[in-house]
Amino acid sequence: MRKKIVAGNWKMNLDYAEGISLFSEIVNMIRDEKQGEQLAIICAPSIHLNSLAKLGGNIVSVGAQNCHQKESGAYTGEISAKMIKSVGCGYVIIGHSERRQYFAESNQLLAEKTIIALQNGLTPIFCIGETLDERNNGSYFEVLKSQLEEGVFGLPAEDFGKIVIAYEPVWAIGTGLTATSEQAQEVHAFIRKEIAGKYDSAVADHTSILYGGSCNPKNAGELFAQADIDGGLIGGASLKSRDFVDIVKTFNA
Repeated sequence: MRKKIVAGNWKMNLDYAEGISLFSEIVNMIRDEKQGEQLAIICAPSIHLNSLAKLGGNIVSVGAQNCHQKESGAYTGEISAKMIKSVGCGYVIIGHSERRQYFAESNQLLAEKTIIALQNGLTPIFCIGETLDERNNGSYFEVLKSQLEEGVFGLPAEDFGKIVIAYEPVWAIGTGLTATSEQAQEVHAFIRKEIAGKYDSAVADHTSILYGGSCNPKNAGELFAQADIDGGLIGGASLKSRDFVDIVKTFNA
């Protein structure tokens, strides 16, 4: 049985007090309202991680938005997987499209980050996705396949089974555009087929694949109803407690 997951990505938003306030609201609302076994995660800026991990308990899990590919060293301004794990986090986003675009992170670099995250007991949420040009010229399946092959398909099956995949059509992030449920399902099914081809059907059936592209309370139900969509990586809507919790509760509808 695949895990149903809703992971919020706060990106570079919220000062310390704002983060504590929002997270507390989310924890309290989920405690009071959530039913079922779906997993709620908030991936926050590093200034929040220690405090949020303490507040979340077994109600809301906490993750980082990035980690460095080395265990430690002279990398001023970076944060290591070991540091993230040490404050009680269980997850880390790797390969978000904004990291790929603005920081030129390659598939090879992201493969290193995935390995170091796993070595330190973190669950990577590994992001893949195509740009609008790649969608329009029909090359998006090739793009997604190369991101998988170069980023995570070097892992042995045992380690691959510990990661979460997030499909985020880059053209639908922060634009208000959203892939239709049919478009999203087509890609999620393709990803699962590629995993089965690399490993086997058991590994593919076990892997949670999240949709991340302007998912909100209005469209979450239709998206999450698709056979191969196991939840969402939520951006803007995770900055509003009511919206985020309503997305989490979509699995109960």
